[in-house]
Amino acid sequence: MTAAREVTPEQFRHVMRHVPTGVAVVTAAGPLGLAVGSFVSVSLEPPLAGFFVARTSTTWPRIEPLGRFCVNVLGEDGEDTSRAFAVSGGDKFGGVSWRESPMGSPVLDGALAWFDCTTHSVTDAGDHVFVLADVHELSVRNSGRPLIFCHGTYQRLSRKEV
Repeated sequence: MTAAREVTPEQFRHVMRHVPTGVAVVTAAGPLGLAVGSFVSVSLEPPLAGFFVARTSTTWPRIEPLGRFCVNVLGEDGEDTSRAFAVSGGDKFGGVSWRESPMGSPVLDGALAWFDCTTHSVTDAGDHVFVLADVHELSVRNSGRPLIFCHGTYQRLSRKEV
């Protein structure tokens, strides 16, 4: 058996660029928001979901104390919205229409799906934190495809019906 070699951050990033992820925006009262590419289903009973936030985020420290937020899964037409929420500072909500969720967080009008959540736990995860969330309300549009991020760029699913 040979010794495992150390994986460098560059190698890890290069290979992970080949793993597609959905694109979501976490929003909270303020309004506050940040883009994430790691939203996952965790449990059906109870309904739990989660996402990862970089420790360098300047927005998450403002959302975390509120204890509630909405995760907006972006549809294939949401690239501009994702780019707006992926930057630090500025008016992320400029030109983005939204309404309040039942718990008071912004639901982006163009979202393919949304999840109204409260924080269950926040766990250290290397250079990120993992946010585990209790899901209280959720909804999905009747049609549309998700925005995907892969190979370092935004992608869309094929229009070909299966």
